[in-house]
Amino acid sequence: MALEITSSRADPALLDLPWRTPLEEWPEDILAALPRGISRHVVRFVRLDDKIVAVKEIKADIAAREYAMLRNLRRLEMPSVEPYAVVAGREAADGTPLDACLITRHLQFSLPYRALYSQNLRKGTAVRLIDALAVLLVRLHLAGFWWGDVSLSNTLFRRDAGAFAAYLVDAETGELRERLSDGQREHDLDIARVNIAGELMDLEAGGLLQEDRDPIVVSERIVERYRDLWDALTGSESINAGERWRVDERIRALNKLGFDVDELAMTTDIGGTTITIQPKVVDSGHHSRRLLRLTGIDVRENQARRLLNDLLAYTAAHDRQADDEEIVAHDWVDQVYLPFVRAIPADLRAKLEPAEVFHEVLEHRWYMAERAQHDFSITDALADYLASVLPTKPDERSVVGVDTVEMPVVAD
Repeated sequence: MALEITSSRADPALLDLPWRTPLEEWPEDILAALPRGISRHVVRFVRLDDKIVAVKEIKADIAAREYAMLRNLRRLEMPSVEPYAVVAGREAADGTPLDACLITRHLQFSLPYRALYSQNLRKGTAVRLIDALAVLLVRLHLAGFWWGDVSLSNTLFRRDAGAFAAYLVDAETGELRERLSDGQREHDLDIARVNIAGELMDLEAGGLLQEDRDPIVVSERIVERYRDLWDALTGSESINAGERWRVDERIRALNKLGFDVDELAMTTDIGGTTITIQPKVVDSGHHSRRLLRLTGIDVRENQARRLLNDLLAYTAAHDRQADDEEIVAHDWVDQVYLPFVRAIPADLRAKLEPAEVFHEVLEHRWYMAERAQHDFSITDALADYLASVLPTKPDERSVVGVDTVEMPVVAD
């Protein structure tokens, strides 16, 4: 047997895995009990030295294509899983050819949608997942990526300050182009709408939907949310020459959605009385990039917005509005954020990411104050949260014991 390993980094540990055995027969002692989504291929999570990787058994040409596509998406800074390697040239002990394997790194603190529904989630989870998927789809389309199989099943979700951030998992059917036509974008939207409706119906049939809403009506939200966001990002707007302040207003509105404007096209009519403005290049992550620049803390967009709000409150409370922003941010990290993170017991740190715990404690403090009718310090709120809330949550860094493949699924 001559294995062919394609990888962006040399990792001798790959040679230790049982490539002569079909993936579904791999021994339990090398597998990680992480929640798997529904897949048309055999997928296993495997411990590889100090990390966990996902291994998908697939035809060699498809594996190589998807590996290359995921690498391109990562270069474009799209939210997707990280490709690790492709292993081809596999043979069983009796000489029978085996499919190749695509290996990707496990995305920590991420969950497939069915694993999320195995928990006790609050009302409106389906809507928040679809909103996250709509943002992901807009980003991919702006980069010229046609997905071809948009669904909740092909997406991983990470908590993002009460909302969710979505990451592409399966790029098997995708194509990268210079620019997508309206027809290609609408095709992806139609696929998304149909797939999401079917996935929510499966949850409903298995008693997991946890909310009394029509799956078809909920699935229509992907179309509505996507079009609203796409229009806000790419639509042109005409303003009077005397209202040039509205140019800045348009940029601020896009920033509020979490997108930066890299280029703005402005044209005037013949008389110079009206100006037409249109964003040319947009990208998401305005707040996360700003927080990273100020503090070095790298988190997702809603989490960054929440941390920046707390930084702003800290600035006002200490009457430091006139001080250098970066110096104030350094002091906030040193006096507020790092002591907060260090106060989380080691045995609870796999429950949620520190930035998500920070967000939840701020929410918890608000509810405590509402009940008691007086303010609490963040230290008191954290102590109460660590005692009564965080221990009850499942570990989301690497959730053990939830196999979504075994959940009820309605047959086609």
